[in-house]
Amino acid sequence: MAFKIGFAAEQPQEQLSATYTPPQQTATPRRSVVQVMFPNRGNRLAYYNDQFDLHPGDIVFVDGKLEGQRGRVVEVSYNFKIKVSDYRRVVAVADTDVHGQFYMAGSHFITFDPAVLPRGKVETWYMAPENPDEYISGCDDTGFLLEDLKGFQISEMVAERGRKYYLENRVAYLSIDGTSGYAIVEGGNPYEVEFAYKDGEISRLVCSCFCSYNCKHEVAVLMQLRETLTLIEKNYGSKYKAGGYFAAVSKSVLFSMAIDSKTTGSFTL
Repeated sequence: MAFKIGFAAEQPQEQLSATYTPPQQTATPRRSVVQVMFPNRGNRLAYYNDQFDLHPGDIVFVDGKLEGQRGRVVEVSYNFKIKVSDYRRVVAVADTDVHGQFYMAGSHFITFDPAVLPRGKVETWYMAPENPDEYISGCDDTGFLLEDLKGFQISEMVAERGRKYYLENRVAYLSIDGTSGYAIVEGGNPYEVEFAYKDGEISRLVCSCFCSYNCKHEVAVLMQLRETLTLIEKNYGSKYKAGGYFAAVSKSVLFSMAIDSKTTGSFTL
């Protein structure tokens, strides 16, 4: 091998960071009453919309009892008369416009272009706008080698649950930008995992789930990261080494978010 799984990617001065700028709304918002289907709940509810130009297939978040739950618009009505206080509202729309080059990597697609699928865009697929709650995190300076997860202090039960999540492709998104790592894991809710990665070593590993100890989401991310870096090393090492960035998205997630939600357009294979 030319290098091990712990190689350090070079980062040229001209490297673009994976920053995300929300798209500017070009169409005038149209007042409407929309029917939203919530797949995780199996129900369809009506919401008032006066902020967005919505269409069937759009992925949205709402306020009220289903705050934070992702839904998909299935019907839009512009002819209505309602008592506004009787209706909850659409509060956010996911940015599902994805354009750029992807490479095959097992169960995931990979891009080495920071502009194609930055963290901020994918966050709109899973999380509603932040509420006023305050989040804090802390971590020590200990680390362990990704090649040898024995250094990761975790029980056999949690490790097996994490392995199951990994095998079920629950790691929807995974990226490394320089030394900063980020992932979204689909569990009962979407959970964010953050870590530092340098020269094959993992440190500063934290998860947004309720566990106060190392969890199954972190295990799944570490296993997915190890697989993804192995495939990159084998097939696309020079691309990653040159830019110091990659983002990997589950094939099924990319299809459901960026393709299945569209009712017009075309794509080429």
